[in-house]
Parts: sequence; structure tokens; C-alpha cells
Amino acid sequence: MATWLLVANASCARLYETQSRPRTLTLVNAFEHPASREKGEDLASDRPGHVQTDNPGGEAAAHSAFNEPTSPKEYEHERFAMLLAKTLEDGRTHNRFDELILVASPQFHGLLNKQMNGHLAKMVSNHVNKDYTRLDEAALLQKLDPLA
Repeated sequence: MATWLLVANASCARLYETQSRPRTLTLVNAFEHPASREKGEDLASDRPGHVQTDNPGGEAAAHSAFNEPTSPKEYEHERFAMLLAKTLEDGRTHNRFDELILVASPQFHGLLNKQMNGHLAKMVSNHVNKDYTRLDEAALLQKLDPLA
């Protein structure tokens, strides 16, 4: 079986396969999530949402405004983490790997962990809390050599 290596941050990720730890890397898939790079104000409307409730007594209906509990940017980060977790889970259920190494920026690492189910989380053999998404494969191998 193989080891999968996910190198990710909130806006891009690369998924590699390796047969003997990170000695050689074969790109399985590359992911881009441009919405994670957008400014928060570009992702949301200008005004908070409004709610109007019906009043059965015939009096004027009550109006209220609400704020979003999660910022639009955080929401996009969570959506991307969910997509990556689903991809990893699909690989797990189809027995495409027997070990997983996660390399992600610290904040995004937490989002990924939140999205993974228990079965997938058990397959994670190593965590690296670094953003190595800008490294080429040779530099990535060099950084991850101690894990081998």
C-alpha cells in the first residue's frame, strides 16, 4: 500500500502518493480554492441579513437584523477543508492508501482535523504544522526527510 501526503493551506493543496515515506512523490491531485483568497467584503453582501416575522394579531410585524456567526472568509476556508477531507475519505474507503501525512499551516490544520472522521484521523501517521505549499517537490522532500 501507499502513503498519501497532503500539503495544504486555506487556498491551495497538493496531494501526493509515495510508496516508501516521502522519498519520491507522485502528484495525485492539485487543488485551488480562489474564494479563500478573496477579501471578506468581496465574499459577503453589503448589509446584514434581515428577518421579518408575521404577527397574527394584525399589528406591525417585528423586524430584526442578524450578523453572520462565521466570517465569509472563514466559511470559505471551512468549505475547502471539507472538500479536502472528503477527497481523503474517498481515498481511504477505496483503500488507495494505508497511511496519511498532513502538512498544513497551523490554522488550516485545525480546520482539516475538524472535518475528518475518526476512521480517517486514525490513518494520520504524522502532522507537520507548517505551510510548505510554495515548496517544489525536491525542497519538500528535504524538509520532510526526518519523517522517513
